[in-house]
Amino acid sequence: MSINVRTFAVAFILLVGLAAAPALVAQETQTTTRVPQYENEHVKVWRTVILPNQPLSMHRHEHPRSVVAIEGGTLTIVQETGERKTVTWETGNAYWLEADEPGTMHGDVNEGDAPMVVVIVEMK
Repeated sequence: MSINVRTFAVAFILLVGLAAAPALVAQETQTTTRVPQYENEHVKVWRTVILPNQPLSMHRHEHPRSVVAIEGGTLTIVQETGERKTVTWETGNAYWLEADEPGTMHGDVNEGDAPMVVVIVEMK
């Protein structure tokens, strides 16, 4: 897949801006939220604040994506079959996730005591 330099630059600038005040984002949010940041024909970017013990509803990802941990933590990914996978995303690191398997859904649970803030950059 080819992504143009302008699209990459816009996504990078958004990530840098979002990293500037992560504590403020988490403090002001009292519920788990997903906030759109940018979208074009190549990429979709959103910020998610995942509060402890407030599971994200079942959903799926049709496209591969990168997760950038602005405020990291431990997340349990629960498949609709009940299968569970625990991942730890360290603050400041980025991770690659492939598209979800066809016909599957999952929910996410923050297992820690503090909010997690991640930026998702999903390829189209």
